[in-house]
Amino acid sequence: MNRKPTATRILLLSFLVIMGVALLFATSRAVTSSPSGATPQPAADLRGTWSGTFFSKHSSVAPFTMTVVINPDARGHLVGNSTLNSDCLKGAQLEVTVTGSKVVLAGSDEEGDSITVRGTLDSTGTLVKASYILNGSASGRCETDDGTGNLARR
Repeated sequence: MNRKPTATRILLLSFLVIMGVALLFATSRAVTSSPSGATPQPAADLRGTWSGTFFSKHSSVAPFTMTVVINPDARGHLVGNSTLNSDCLKGAQLEVTVTGSKVVLAGSDEEGDSITVRGTLDSTGTLVKASYILNGSASGRCETDDGTGNLARR
């Protein structure tokens, strides 16, 4: 008995081969190691309370303290609810991004004043050494300010 492949069988076989190749590609991308050959580390867990003092590069601007409580939102993304004792910014809702040891907290208060804090988490996972950019122009209270500081896990 001589079987000829039908168009349906050829189409089905082609589909299965393509899906297999796509699955292999996706799997290989997910487990690719870093250039140094080390296995990539998962993002640090920043959930919890962090606080610290920030110092402006401008001598006329007073230092301010910031406390941020970081938790996942309904979608699982990290967000921070901050309180500050700054003349330029009040409590801001912050989006938190973690890539390896790099941390970014960015957001604004109800008046539209904004802050971005970029830093590096230390090897103990308890201290973020950071720089900040603050734009308080929306409320008219302040102009742009920048400086450095640390956030420590509490």
